[in-house]
Amino acid sequence: MPARLPLVSLLRPRSGRRLSPALQPQAAYQAGIQLSDGLASASFAELLSGIDGGATIHPGNRIRLFFAGAAAMDAMVAAIAGAEREVLIESYIFRDDETGARFQRELQRAADRGLTVRVLADAFGSWRTHGHFWRELASSGVEVRLYNSTMATLLWQPFRDHRKILVVDRSTGFTGGMNIADEYGSSTRPRHAVWRDTHMRVDGPAALEMAAVFAEGWERANGERLHLDEGAATTCGDVEIMVQDAIRGRGHHEMVAVLAALLGAARERVWMTTAYFVPGRRGARVIETTARRGVDIRLLVPGRSDVRIARHAGHGHFRPLLDAGARIFEYEPAILHAKTLVADGCVSIVGSANMDLRSYRFNAECNLVLFDRGVGEKLERQFLADLEHSEEILPATWLRRSLGHRLLDAGAYVLGPLL
Repeated sequence: MPARLPLVSLLRPRSGRRLSPALQPQAAYQAGIQLSDGLASASFAELLSGIDGGATIHPGNRIRLFFAGAAAMDAMVAAIAGAEREVLIESYIFRDDETGARFQRELQRAADRGLTVRVLADAFGSWRTHGHFWRELASSGVEVRLYNSTMATLLWQPFRDHRKILVVDRSTGFTGGMNIADEYGSSTRPRHAVWRDTHMRVDGPAALEMAAVFAEGWERANGERLHLDEGAATTCGDVEIMVQDAIRGRGHHEMVAVLAALLGAARERVWMTTAYFVPGRRGARVIETTARRGVDIRLLVPGRSDVRIARHAGHGHFRPLLDAGARIFEYEPAILHAKTLVADGCVSIVGSANMDLRSYRFNAECNLVLFDRGVGEKLERQFLADLEHSEEILPATWLRRSLGHRLLDAGAYVLGPLL
């Protein structure tokens, strides 16, 4: 009988690993620049794998992108309904609203069918969810854990579980920016504003590692250890994926270095969408340097945000970025919550991490790095469609913004490391 290995043994980098000087962000950026064919080089994937501690580049995956919450929620509920063995769901926000109740019912049905069903939610992100909602799930046989509950030691309160993961039978996974909540357009109540976000479904080997990411958070929330011998995904497509994740004590420096390597290797364009742009001075400087190299840098951020101070903190970086030649757009129709990047049309990142210091230092996050032109083309088309509903920040106009706006930007910029 094969040994029952812990599922988290799949994860890279290992906990406590120190990133070598040769792979630190600035060195990774230079290594990307030196690749003769940039992102198209066969060595680029090897560079990212090395940065991430020998992470596996999973071949044979099939991807479906969602740019509307209603379609994404429908697909996730359908996947739970079709599950045969196990459902794992991890969400920063899991509300007890109409959308949350819909998921609750489907999870309860899965447990009634005899499946193993586990739900992990962040205690802070889901603080408005009433206790009876969790108790109803648990009474149906669903295992429930809250990450860093409010009764835990205050020392760990800055470290939140910001991941959004659903894994069914360890062969189908979902991740991206969408929480389980009505604001993603899945409610039948017209009063709910529809946020603009991006999510995706993954069928294939990468889903098994996504289950390992879930298992790590589950164990941190005092759940039982999950093992590898309960099934594995088979190949079903042609997209190569590296799962990149971070949690307290593991992966944050690597996340920054991967982004730096990608910017260094880009030759033509890097189009980024983020809900919260607070990259810190060093992070912003790397983007500026890339723009000065002649790379078409475009940044799409919210024109209105659910965290107003974070929006103004990002404004503190706009002037040097504009001076470097980057183009910045603010999305107007709704709150923008997507976290995506596509470079040279061939390498993309979709996940839960924003381009902010909280994602880079504190939060548990999960991103997928996708090596596929088809995925890149779809993300670029959506990016251009979003720009049609956005206002470009022009240097001359930006210099004329009001004194009150400038003061808010300056104050929020100082507070940026704390946001």
